[in-house]
Amino acid sequence: MIPWLGEEEAQAAAEAVRSGWVAQGPRVAAFERAFAEYLGVPHAVAVSSCTTALQLALIGAGVGPGDEVVVPSFSFVATANAVTYVGAVPVFADVELATGNLTAGTVAPLLTERTRAVIAVDQGGVPVDLTAIEALAGPRGITVIEDAACGAGSLLRGRPVGSGAAIAAYSFHPRKLLTTGEGGMVTCQDGELAARLRRLREHGMSVSAADRHAASGGAGVVETYDEIGYNFRMTDIQAAIGLVQLGKLPAMVARRRELAERYRALLGPLGERLVADPAHGSGNFQACWLLLPEDAPDRTEVLTRLAAAGVSARRGIMAAHLEAPYKDAARVPLPNTELLTGRSLILPLYHTLTEQQQDTVVGALRVILG
Repeated sequence: MIPWLGEEEAQAAAEAVRSGWVAQGPRVAAFERAFAEYLGVPHAVAVSSCTTALQLALIGAGVGPGDEVVVPSFSFVATANAVTYVGAVPVFADVELATGNLTAGTVAPLLTERTRAVIAVDQGGVPVDLTAIEALAGPRGITVIEDAACGAGSLLRGRPVGSGAAIAAYSFHPRKLLTTGEGGMVTCQDGELAARLRRLREHGMSVSAADRHAASGGAGVVETYDEIGYNFRMTDIQAAIGLVQLGKLPAMVARRRELAERYRALLGPLGERLVADPAHGSGNFQACWLLLPEDAPDRTEVLTRLAAAGVSARRGIMAAHLEAPYKDAARVPLPNTELLTGRSLILPLYHTLTEQQQDTVVGALRVILG
């Protein structure tokens, strides 16, 4: 992945620096408004990362010690970690092979009296069928949080991913389409929840530093701290970059989908299965992963030989339950998760990838896979 950053982002960051206000301030507020408008949601709260966004989403949903949260193991470890941060227990569910996402069918057997939330991930930008999972969880009083870390630019039934979620979390890490370097966003439908999340991201402060400054330079405005909060703020420098990136998002998605379709056409004869759109939506191809054929060489060998040919590919999406912190966690069998994480790899895909570079990738794979 190579972020699509240029002179416009550099100028926006420089203007923020020259303004003298580089911490959370007016540009963060503008980015929040623009992101909420793009999604069609009433509230967006900018934070320091998607991990902190997930942590705040869980706190906002009332999740705490002793609660269970159903999550996919087939996800970056931050999804499970956020559950652990609030003292709850991540319960790993399997995913479907076609999308790498949770389904109502994989979640249902794991719901108990202790289940307080489900975190449904749009893995690699493939939209999860949130509607089906919410239909299962809602009547039980279980909150569904959408981990849309990879999802900006993807669509679920024609609407931006996350727009229909009660709470959703986004990442702006450089591996995502829309990047601010580091950073994230929480979106929600409830105004009181949004106000609380704004306080929590800034140490529980009743009046933000920007708002205090706006009120006569802060004179006579005394903030209070009514609950323990966190330092999860985004800077105005990051937000300035984010505003530019948001305007480029449609072009990024269109280009990535074009390149993904070209990969599909070129790789199909080799018997490899490239991730594809589900029936309920369209993805942004944040991660263009493919499942190696059963008769393919070991994936490590494939990656090593690709590197020798000048191609930087990566192992497939990780499985959290195979990592040390969660290897002893109680769980049901996860056959699809283990197959996908063991036999998939991620191909180079970014806005400025050329067809010649793509041909190099495909040519190397043809040699390796015969």
